[in-house]
Amino acid sequence: MCDSLKTLAKVRSGELSFCESCGTYHLEFNNIYCELSTIHFEKLKTYLLEIDIDYWEQKYAYTNIKRKIPITTVCQNIVLMFNRQEVEELKALFINKRKDSILNVDDIDYMFVLN
Repeated sequence: MCDSLKTLAKVRSGELSFCESCGTYHLEFNNIYCELSTIHFEKLKTYLLEIDIDYWEQKYAYTNIKRKIPITTVCQNIVLMFNRQEVEELKALFINKRKDSILNVDDIDYMFVLN
């Protein structure tokens, strides 16, 4: 791990940092940690911005899977699964969008139960 990390963006579930000495991006998100070169950072950013969230939520709509949006990895047998809110937070890290905006109903991950 690098000594001189500069935090580029931060959300509730993680943060994105950059080390100027080695030119590596450090992504910490929930229980995932990745070190990315500039090329891999740009590829992941492009992939995240092109994900069709609605497609994946419809595809897995009738399954018991809580997280329905897959991100494949180099390892064929490892797929990272996310929900809509997590993907939006990841996107916010990569586009450095301020999250100080008014919440939408979809932004709240809460099961409302009427008694």
